Amino acid sequence: MSEAIPKRSVIVAGHRTSVSLEEPFWSRLKEIARQRNMSINDLVTEIDASEPAKGRPGNLSSALRLHVLAELERRLTGGLPGGSTPPVGAGIGREPGT
Repeated sequence: MSEAIPKRSVIVAGHRTSVSLEEPFWSRLKEIARQRNMSINDLVTEIDASEPAKGRPGNLSSALRLHVLAELERRLTGGLPGGSTPPVGAGIGREPGT
């Protein structure tokens, strides 16, 4: 038996709306906003206004989930182009940039 996904109120471009977002996604979204020194509302507004979000077939909640996923993938790959992963052991015991 599953519980309902919590609705969360946000302000997007000055307009109050709600998104249905599971706790793990909401927590990561807040973490991303905190790391970027911005409010959750500003981050949600930025995601909503981004080109991929404008052309999205889904809703804002889906765009937020996809943004969190993309951010986590970027972190896992170390921000490498094309989503490639660094070689095993790369960077271990080395100075950055060597």
